[in-house]
Amino acid sequence: MGMFNTIGKILQWIGKHFWGMLFLLIVLVVLMPDAAPTHPANLQEIKLTGPIIDSDTIVKEIEKARKDKKIKGVLFTVNSPGGAVAPSIEISYAVKALKEKKPVIAYAGGIMASGSYYGSIYASQIIANPGAIIGSIGVIMESANIKELMDKIGIKPQLVKEGTYKEAGTPMREWTPEERAELERLTKDTYDLFVRDVATARGLDLNNSRAYADAHIFSAQRALDVGLIDKIGVKSEAKSALQKLAKVTKAHWKEKDKLQSFLEKLTNETVLHIQGYFYGLKSIL
Repeated sequence: MGMFNTIGKILQWIGKHFWGMLFLLIVLVVLMPDAAPTHPANLQEIKLTGPIIDSDTIVKEIEKARKDKKIKGVLFTVNSPGGAVAPSIEISYAVKALKEKKPVIAYAGGIMASGSYYGSIYASQIIANPGAIIGSIGVIMESANIKELMDKIGIKPQLVKEGTYKEAGTPMREWTPEERAELERLTKDTYDLFVRDVATARGLDLNNSRAYADAHIFSAQRALDVGLIDKIGVKSEAKSALQKLAKVTKAHWKEKDKLQSFLEKLTNETVLHIQGYFYGLKSIL
């Protein structure tokens, strides 16, 4: 019984002091001395991990790499199921601008689908892990219909609006045929833009888009067969390919400071757990 009391007190103390302990851990990470680099970095890895909700941080990182004359090439490592349309396009065009200055290899380390594939299309090459999931070139718009639930609990919405389609997409009731048609037009416009950019970037036949688009989800081999990627390989091969494209004799990869690496690792692990829970697109060996 005494042992359980002791364990309980320890857990209680940890609960009370969690944020303080986390702060001390971060301070220790920051204060630990960095080994002085013997050579300036000439290659850089930029990671796109988890659902795409906002693009500001990664676009700034891409732009900084584009302006850094010491960096001769970038490995764009992707493990993301996609996300919001506009941020995905921002990333895509940032990668396109980067490629105009220096070679970029997009590496599919797990999932490169939908918006994250969009973000990768303008890379010099796309290389995928043999077990990667590629594609899902499509657009979805969804909303729940909670009218029955609201009726049961006695909630009635009130609104004032101007414009026939201002309430299109509402979860408060079933959509009218006109509203559904309006949302379908919007979805098709976005899909057409997506497919057109993929066809242009990858040199594919727009008239044959059903073969590589149409929201197909491909294995790495099938993605290679339809032209969505250039090569199948592991990360070390992607790094070697970048080194060759960048004409770098000896690779020196840019390292992030310890605090940034620590926070990024913490964030990425959390995001990947959430991604695995909600999306479930993963292979189990």
